[in-house]
Amino acid sequence: MRKPLVAVLFALVLAGAGAAPAVAAPAPPTVAPAPHAVAPVRHTAASAPHAVAPTLKAVSLAGTVSLSNCSGSVIRFPNSADSDPALVLSNGHCLETGFPDPGEVIVGQSSSRTFGLLNSAGTRVATLRANKVAYSTMTDTDITIYQLTSTYATIKNSYGISALTVQDTHPVAGTAITVASGYWKRLYSCTIDGFVYRLKEGDWTWKDSVRYTSACQTIGGTSGSPVVDQSTGKVVAVNNTGNESGERCTVDNPCEVDANGTVTVRQGINYAEETYQIPACFTTGNKLDLSLSGCVLPKP
Repeated sequence: MRKPLVAVLFALVLAGAGAAPAVAAPAPPTVAPAPHAVAPVRHTAASAPHAVAPTLKAVSLAGTVSLSNCSGSVIRFPNSADSDPALVLSNGHCLETGFPDPGEVIVGQSSSRTFGLLNSAGTRVATLRANKVAYSTMTDTDITIYQLTSTYATIKNSYGISALTVQDTHPVAGTAITVASGYWKRLYSCTIDGFVYRLKEGDWTWKDSVRYTSACQTIGGTSGSPVVDQSTGKVVAVNNTGNESGERCTVDNPCEVDANGTVTVRQGINYAEETYQIPACFTTGNKLDLSLSGCVLPKP
């Protein structure tokens, strides 16, 4: 999650964008940092030697947004209409009013936050504005969903940018993914290494988190970036943290906890929170309804 400004800048200068957690950073450097190597982790899913590889799509920055301290993306659900108010997805810990407490769920909070909309080349083409926080929490997951004053049709017609669709099925280990950071205007590509029963960081615990292979060395400012399946172009998770210094279950150093309570620390490995459960909580007009059948997001 978030680390102090001085520590972020110090890590970027001396470590060259190493295994810092995926959190806020105030200003991109003029030179893109180069990731350093870390020890790989073993894949949890065996690969099928004769399986046909899916056709991979080029993932770009189109539809991503930059926040003041984080990354995000304009998203839609499988049943969203072009006339619906558009939504922006980021992290719960990127909320402008501060980290939600453990157990806290924020619904319908007024917001006038702005977002820089990017095209495929990472050029800012527009400023979008929210009118409310539709949903935000750091309990079980780490998400904030903003409702915008613009519709999908308005954004598409005005700027030629389409929203990213959120996949409504569970992601699969071994999937080729791209983490697209609107804050840094940078793409990180790797695969889903596996899933974590519980990911614990400080006072917060997240369920069924995505663990990346070591190639995705996300850094401060990439928090809230969409994790895009390269075969479908759909969002399967939202980037949120990583173990920076090898500490156990502390802020900026999440630990993995299995169903038996065994704790594993993977220094330099980064994580995301799944998003497939979100569409079931939104109905016609992109309206949040936590009482819907199939909606498992935490409730206030």
